Amino acid sequence: MKFFRNLTIGQYVHKDSPIHKLDPRIKILTSLLMMILIFLTESWWSFLIIGFFFTVNIWLSKVQIKYVLRGLKPILVLIILTLFIHLFTTPGEVIFQIGVIRMTWEGLSRGMFIAVRLFLLILTTSWLTLTTSPIALTDGIERLLSFFKIIGFPAHEIAMMMTIALRFIPTLMEETEKIIKAQMSRGADFESGNILKRMKNMIPIIIPLFINAFHRADELAIAMEARCYRGGEGRTHYRALSFKYLDKVFFMIISFTIALIIIINVV
Repeated sequence: MKFFRNLTIGQYVHKDSPIHKLDPRIKILTSLLMMILIFLTESWWSFLIIGFFFTVNIWLSKVQIKYVLRGLKPILVLIILTLFIHLFTTPGEVIFQIGVIRMTWEGLSRGMFIAVRLFLLILTTSWLTLTTSPIALTDGIERLLSFFKIIGFPAHEIAMMMTIALRFIPTLMEETEKIIKAQMSRGADFESGNILKRMKNMIPIIIPLFINAFHRADELAIAMEARCYRGGEGRTHYRALSFKYLDKVFFMIISFTIALIIIINVV
């Protein structure tokens, strides 16, 4: 149950901070570029710089560090599993061996590297969603994709769908937790038995979850139609996005950080 309560991806925390005031386009591009660098880099120094960069940004955003780290708990099992897979499958200098099972220094190093990579990816995504409201996120994605409108690309509709999907992650997780509690109160058992039995026991969770998701989608569509929403054609914006002095300073900082990471990997 704690898994769903700890999930922070897709949630927004309102604070009066310089990070929250940044243009959403800057934050979206920063997150995308950092994710690309996290995937491409093979240097511990690069990870250290990226981790320090986001730690400082989270501190400036006034969002509690422990709240952000709590959101990493759901992927802790995946991180540990990744570490063990590399630990026992990567060939190299053996640390110890029991029969055919052996642990290597190279596997330990590679496993820790991949684990840190996953950690930084989730940290990057959490930083974006925790400091950017769904409306600002939609506007930012739409403006970034507006260049493709000349070829008929539905930038506004795509941005709206992406934002709604991201926004409903914590809502669906909360709904799943409620369904699990309701089924357990009726005597359902989700923890005992083999894998096939556990998968079969998930059916009473999946079916109500899908039904509730369709109901929510239908209610959202009705609410949007009631507010005369007809897509992005001819639509104006209440808040006009513009780059301010703070955005320019942040752009210089992120440019320097990215350049430093590239130099470290090239050299």
